Amino acid sequence: MRKRDGRVVAFEQARIVEAIAKAAAAVGEADRTPSADLATAVARALTAAALGQIPDVETIQDVVEHTLITHGHARVAKAYILYRDRRTRMREARAELMDSVERILAEANRENANVGNSPSAKMLQIASAASRQFYLARLIPDDLAQAHRSGDIHIHDLDFYGKTLTCVQIPLGRLLAHGFDTGHGYIRPPRRIASAAAQAAIMLQSSQNDMHGGQSFACFDRDLAPLADGASEFEIYQAMEALIYNLNSMHSRAGAQVPFSSLNLGCDTSPRGRLVTRCLLDAYERGLGRGEMPIFPNIIFRLKKGVNFDPQDPNYDLFQRAMQVAARRMNPTFAFMDAPFNRPYGEEVAYMGCRSRVIANRHGPAISSGRGNLSFTTLNLPRIAIKARGQLPQFLSGLEAMMNLAARQLHHRFEVQARLKARDMPFLMGQGLYLDSEQLKPEDPIAPVIRHGTLAIGFIGLAEALTCLTGAHHGQEPDAQRLGLEIVRRMRQLVDGFAETYDLNYTLLATPAEGLAGR
Repeated sequence: MRKRDGRVVAFEQARIVEAIAKAAAAVGEADRTPSADLATAVARALTAAALGQIPDVETIQDVVEHTLITHGHARVAKAYILYRDRRTRMREARAELMDSVERILAEANRENANVGNSPSAKMLQIASAASRQFYLARLIPDDLAQAHRSGDIHIHDLDFYGKTLTCVQIPLGRLLAHGFDTGHGYIRPPRRIASAAAQAAIMLQSSQNDMHGGQSFACFDRDLAPLADGASEFEIYQAMEALIYNLNSMHSRAGAQVPFSSLNLGCDTSPRGRLVTRCLLDAYERGLGRGEMPIFPNIIFRLKKGVNFDPQDPNYDLFQRAMQVAARRMNPTFAFMDAPFNRPYGEEVAYMGCRSRVIANRHGPAISSGRGNLSFTTLNLPRIAIKARGQLPQFLSGLEAMMNLAARQLHHRFEVQARLKARDMPFLMGQGLYLDSEQLKPEDPIAPVIRHGTLAIGFIGLAEALTCLTGAHHGQEPDAQRLGLEIVRRMRQLVDGFAETYDLNYTLLATPAEGLAGR
């Protein structure tokens, strides 16, 4: 027989016996005698059909299937076909992995702005490629894996599917007040603003190494204000400048990345809280050592009437300063605390730089600090519209089907994550960063804690989908605008239903699609 690599080797009938026996055992047939008889029939059929040619592996397997069916073993034949298909997919996955490794070594591909092309970055990309192939081939149910491969959905951070969670709002104030342990020794509470800023960078770095997504402080100005007492404005400015330098130079995350960091601020009206905000904005506008644009941190400036929105508000000057900095540096971004969906929570709502918003909670207090997004998966709206041939009823039907599939995939991922133990995330869970995680022992599963997190369904390409459905996008025609809003409302309704069905915090977001738009 001829093997797949082209080598010619002796045909071993015993291997056919073993393959048929395994297929029979899979359907509950333990007697191996028929397997030997069927293998003999396979050998005879191959000899009769060979006509002087050397049969290859695929030919032999075709004959095995045909023999099983013609001899009345349809159930065994089905099990054999499924086994053969699984082996084929495993071989294809190995081949795809080798192709991916070859591309990584040959190209300088920067999917994220903070991933370089260093040796450790290439090692990260190779490990990520291997992880993705493993999860698609071995862990994720076939229909969900195929939906990702085909582009119907996109499972974000697939390489971390069963390893960790996405992001968290770190409780900065508590860690500064009580100290923390990074695994190599205890760090006591700081007494000076410079030490506090340095520790804030260490917290972001340490938590980042336990997770694959963003790290954020929900109330940066309020939590740092007590440490600014007694410090001069120059000392506070230098502490903020050092923090920005650290967050753009600590290449400690996997692949020599810097932490994906975000700071929420703007609503602390105390003199020291205001000074922390102003000094951070001033340092950010100045940039790095030669004026370079800082990639991090993402700064989210909260806006609220009575605090900083109107000219008579105490922090209105900080809002004006934030807009000046944004005009030059495209950062901060602005979050409106008086928006209808934020107003019930006062100043509590915090965001990530990637636009994740975590607040409502089915299993505990509606707060941002100590919580984050667990995972998210994106729907390809233009693909759904194209498959519906531009027909709205078919589009809505396809949309609902994909939404249900995405919800099921996120629930599967949640169940995989829930089996992780607290010791798998020693800083995040071991130091009590995640809400209620201080109750966990190292060997405890994290399931009861991560119920506080969110599972997000994202969407991409609404404008293109509207163009496919109506001939215009939402910025061109009022009818397209109305339909776009209706589509988003329908997705929101479905997501609310998933939250009830699975009793988890399902959410909807417009996907920040850096590496997805080109799929």
